[in-house]
Amino acid sequence: MLRFDDVGVLNGTYRVTADMEVGAGGIVGVIGASGSGKSTLLEGLAGFLPLERGRILWRNEAIEDLDPGRRPVAMLFQDGNLFPHLTVAQNVGLGIRPDLRLKGDDKAAVEKALDRVGLAGLGPRRPGELSGGQRSRAALARVLVQGRPVLLLDEPFAALGPALKAEMLDLVKTLAAERGALVLMVTHDPGDVVRIADRVVLVDGGEARAPVQVRELLEAPSEELKAYLGDWAL
Repeated sequence: MLRFDDVGVLNGTYRVTADMEVGAGGIVGVIGASGSGKSTLLEGLAGFLPLERGRILWRNEAIEDLDPGRRPVAMLFQDGNLFPHLTVAQNVGLGIRPDLRLKGDDKAAVEKALDRVGLAGLGPRRPGELSGGQRSRAALARVLVQGRPVLLLDEPFAALGPALKAEMLDLVKTLAAERGALVLMVTHDPGDVVRIADRVVLVDGGEARAPVQVRELLEAPSEELKAYLGDWAL
């Protein structure tokens, strides 16, 4: 169980609040208007932004004072953060050891992750030699090798075309189910939420609201959500 206990996350002068529980598994979409605080919420959970107040608990243990690398979370950003001068295998290996001093078991884990995301045999290539979809898969593989129980996705597939994005979303759903991981996925596209999420958190006016079932929220949207969705409908 992930718990935000009267949390306030600061991003400059902007504040996002959260007081909610999120079950320990499944995929939770995080939606809301641009600038509402979706990414701020995830970065506070990951430890990249400070808390003004409150506690974050994972399985009843407080994690808000831990360094990002010691938290039970791995985060995948929109740009993937692949280093162009490193090989794909090295980029993935950074998820295990930042100094890239990989042992035999580490290298095997990298190869297994690459195989699992459909990049078997492409480890020696540079990111510039991959397609956009392949780069997204490599970034996802780096998250996988970290073996964290909570995966945070901050619109990592937004730049992909519809078919490739759908393919990546389906892969995330499959991998999350295999690992029993909890996924929090920021997206501007409610279609992404409908495709793979079972619950959704609405961030509105600097407040992250408790997760509800996807169809419950989208079939009877609040006035704030209607304004965000516009003409979009299930």
